[in-house]
Amino acid sequence: MLGSKGKVIQMTTVREVMSSPVVTVRLTTPLKDVARLLVDNKVSGLPVIDVDGTVLGVVSEADFLVKQQGAEAVRHRPLARLVGDSRTSRVQLDKVQATTAADAMTGPAITIEPNRPITEAARLMTERKVNRLPVVDGDRLVGIVTRADLVRAYARSDGELEEIIREDVIKRALWLDPYSFAINVKNGVATISGHVDRKSTAAMVRHAASLVPGIVDVETSISWTMDDDRIQPAPVDLVTTFGPR
Repeated sequence: MLGSKGKVIQMTTVREVMSSPVVTVRLTTPLKDVARLLVDNKVSGLPVIDVDGTVLGVVSEADFLVKQQGAEAVRHRPLARLVGDSRTSRVQLDKVQATTAADAMTGPAITIEPNRPITEAARLMTERKVNRLPVVDGDRLVGIVTRADLVRAYARSDGELEEIIREDVIKRALWLDPYSFAINVKNGVATISGHVDRKSTAAMVRHAASLVPGIVDVETSISWTMDDDRIQPAPVDLVTTFGPR
């Protein structure tokens, strides 16, 4: 999204909410050690990396639950004895027999870059049904973002949200005078009033404020001088303007 001066509006990014540095394990890490790291660090999943630091997968509490249930809990498709098990069943059976991180992990890893908006992280977690995303800059692991991290971004106080709208949205992104607006946030609902030159700018203020994590609704009372929705560029006669070719 572009601001009033053509500047791209950047909302909260993964880098701002991710955890770093990251506790990791190698492919050959014994499963007992993985379990101990999960408990000691109070996390629910760990990235699995190779010798170069490339993220290969994630081993999580859910992978341990599959192992604990045993082979009897793995569902087989009809006629599995004749046509073989599905890929899902084979993966679960491998987890049941796992002794190392490589055997138990879920891979390939679903990753995200640190400069991506947290809305994209939320979409990926929802669509891919994962609770965490390793954060990579190129091939380098730089952090990890979890569902809990995203929830914390939405748990900001009303005062913090007012400051973010005033400084990050109005001033830095839209290049407007933040003190020409009255901004109030109550229970996550932002109320913004003021005056701008163009109708499109008023709409932009409302839309940009709605993108702030923690804002659940935006109510605006912003007047404008010019209705630029109706402004159309004048037709140009290229022959008259530039002459015949």
